[in-house]
Amino acid sequence: MHKAPQYTIFKVTERDALLPFIMKSLQGISRNKAKAILQGNGVRVNKKIVSQHDFELTQGMVVEISKKKDRQTLNSRFVKLVYEDSHIIVIDKAPGILSMANNHSAFCVKTILDEYLHRTHQKCTVHVVHRLDRDTSGLMVYAKNMKAEQILEDNWHEIVTDRRYIAVLSGKIEQKKGMVESWLKENKQMVTYSSPDEGDGKYALTRYRTIKTDDKHSLVELKLETGRKNQIRVHMADINHPVCGDVKYGNGDNPIDRLCLHAYRLDFYHPMTSELMKFETPIPKTFNAIFSSKEQDS
Repeated sequence: MHKAPQYTIFKVTERDALLPFIMKSLQGISRNKAKAILQGNGVRVNKKIVSQHDFELTQGMVVEISKKKDRQTLNSRFVKLVYEDSHIIVIDKAPGILSMANNHSAFCVKTILDEYLHRTHQKCTVHVVHRLDRDTSGLMVYAKNMKAEQILEDNWHEIVTDRRYIAVLSGKIEQKKGMVESWLKENKQMVTYSSPDEGDGKYALTRYRTIKTDDKHSLVELKLETGRKNQIRVHMADINHPVCGDVKYGNGDNPIDRLCLHAYRLDFYHPMTSELMKFETPIPKTFNAIFSSKEQDS
């Protein structure tokens, strides 16, 4: 049975970058070995996995380092393993793959994870507790046993403390921040829309913060206060700034040939230990590449 990595704990006493801090803390370790630990998701800062070499540390932060040599890796261009213990798996999903199988396709994240568990001699399969759309990338958590699944499913809104997305929207948003709220319904063609009548449908609230813009696009952070189907995509279309690359709710603006929506942050209480787990992934490089340095207006 695969075991969760054992961490050595270090407290930060002065400002430093993460890579040199690791080399100082683990005396005698080479630069390449320190990089390998980072790339293998073997470092946590304040309980959050960090792989960025130049991540800035400040006094009071807690760094946990795992030197476990037999840490298993998941080799898939569709799924990156972010965290694993005996109860849950957190992954970074690529665009273009389903969270779980449907009637039209058996190829999905669950299949890849089940194959990984079999290959690493773990006598379990993953259980789906939430979903991302096929074309949305980003962080997801799967349960590895029925007890963890039940706790996550039954208490999802209490357990999950923060879910945030990064998106590239069509057009230049003038507001620095705002919110969209509506009642969402689904028609017979499985298209979600905001009902004009208050109380008609499921209440949905999305908050947004503009990170940067140019004349054609806006990079925004979105925070879900509710988790309805296609919520972000519908709400951004409602304010006439649809998500770029959205063939269902968009306006044809598709600068990088993909849906520009990425679930970059996921915070939740561990279903078995109640520990607050915090995970964050970088903004996709392809999103930033849309904005030329001369036209940025932050």
